This record gives sequence, structure tokens and C-alpha cells, in this order.
Amino acid sequence: MKLICTVLTTTLALGAAGLAQAQATVKTDGQWRAALGLGASASSGNTKAGNLSLNGDAVKATDQHKASLYGNAQYARSGGVATSEQLRLGGRYDQNLNANLFAFGGLDFERNKFSNLKLRSQLSGGLGWHLIKSPSLTWDLFGGLGYTSDKYMAATLIDGASRTSYGYASLLLGEESTHKLSETTSAKQRLVLVPNLKNRGEFRANWDAGLAVAMSKTMNLNVGIALAHNSEPGPGRKTTDTLLTTGVSVKFD
Repeated sequence: MKLICTVLTTTLALGAAGLAQAQATVKTDGQWRAALGLGASASSGNTKAGNLSLNGDAVKATDQHKASLYGNAQYARSGGVATSEQLRLGGRYDQNLNANLFAFGGLDFERNKFSNLKLRSQLSGGLGWHLIKSPSLTWDLFGGLGYTSDKYMAATLIDGASRTSYGYASLLLGEESTHKLSETTSAKQRLVLVPNLKNRGEFRANWDAGLAVAMSKTMNLNVGIALAHNSEPGPGRKTTDTLLTTGVSVKFD
């Protein structure tokens, strides 16, 4: 188990080298706590470009349950033309059934203009297991079922037909962990796999990781990465989107 924890921590330290992921403080006192993050860049002259990223994280926890809300948005322009427009929002509720087993339900929304995705809605639920639960490290495994509804900006070819929307049932498999690396440095990551039950062999995957370094009691310097993979993205589109940013976040404790 010690070797697994070491590998996970090393992977985070190497992989979180680029999403300014805000990390809310988690305390089991039943109070809402939140963090908001911002990253931006702008250039003019020979190169005219701009980038803005926003993200947020909110958590309310007790010894028996946890409610979480999260989201991120990114917009970029280069030479007066939009080059990125992404939005992800979601929430999840966890209820402990005993010391290790918990049930969960979640709802997620996603939009990505350059992937032809007008709106993706995903409802999910299932069971999870607290594999490790300590002050410096938590690691959960979870799995269940979900239903995804996609709406597209332009009709795309799916299952031999041109469609503007598509819905399907799926499995939901995932893991997530939080790491207190030192008194001022923390990390978190989450991996979710969504195999399509309607068309076997097709799947989506999302991995988000973030590293936060405290500059004061309320402000953090954040770096991170978000990867989104779709095995069948549609004709002419890439299978994987990567979002890398750096920035600062403010905690509301």
C-alpha cells in the first residue's frame, strides 16, 4: 500500500505541471467552504492573443455525508479569432453507509464549442469505497451507472445517421485522491471513465489534477492539468483535449 501511495504522489507531482484548480478546504463541521481561481494572459504587438480561465470548488462535509460543487471555464482568442471555448459544471452528493462504503449521486454539464458539443448532460449514481482515509491522504474508488445526453452545434454522423442529439446509458468507473504534501502544499486528482453501454468499445475519460501552494491563509498559487478523451469525437476532430493553466485562487473559509 505504501508503494501505491508513493507512485500516486509522484504521478501528481509530475502531472500537475500546468489547470489553476481551486481547492476548497474540507472540514467535517457541516459548513460550506469554497475557493475561486483565476488565470489570465494577454499579448499585443506582433502577437495579439488573450486567455482567461475561471474555476471554482465548494464543499460541505460532515462525518456522514459530503456535498460538492465544481466548475471551470476557459476562453481564448488569437489574432481576433476565438481559439478555445470550454465550460464544465457539476455537483455530487456522497452518503456514508458505513466506515468505508458510501453511495453517491451526481449531475454534470459540459460545453465545448470546438468539439461541436453544445451541451452534454450526465446523470450518475453508484457506490464507492474509502480505500485510504487519513489527515494527509484520502483515496476513494467508485463505480456505478449513468445516462448521458449530448446536443451538438452542427449535425454529426452517429450510428450511420446524421444527428443533432444523442443519448446513451453508460458505466461510471473512477478514483479520486487528496494529498497533503506539506503544511503549505496540497494536491488532488480525479479520474473518471465512462464506457458506452449502447456502443461497446466506445468510451470517454476525464482526468483532472491540481497542485496548490499557500501564499497566505486565503490565497494559493495553483497549477494543474485537465485531460478529456473521447474515443469517437466525430469526423475531423481530435480524440483528446488538454487544458493547462496557472493562476491564483482565493479561499472562503
